[in-house]
Amino acid sequence: MMPQAPTPRVCSHCDGFPVVHITTGTTTPDGRRRTLPATCPVCKGTGTRTTSAPLASAGR
Repeated sequence: MMPQAPTPRVCSHCDGFPVVHITTGTTTPDGRRRTLPATCPVCKGTGTRTTSAPLASAGR
């Protein structure tokens, strides 16, 4: 049996929708709306986050 790679987790900030387009309120000469893309700053547009290593507990 082959070891499985950990599955990437969905980004908690964008919920897996890393790039959205926001309308500017203006239209182009042919009638389409002008939009600007906005990318999630946490996952940098991937929609997933890597799992962090578990914290080691320090004790006696």
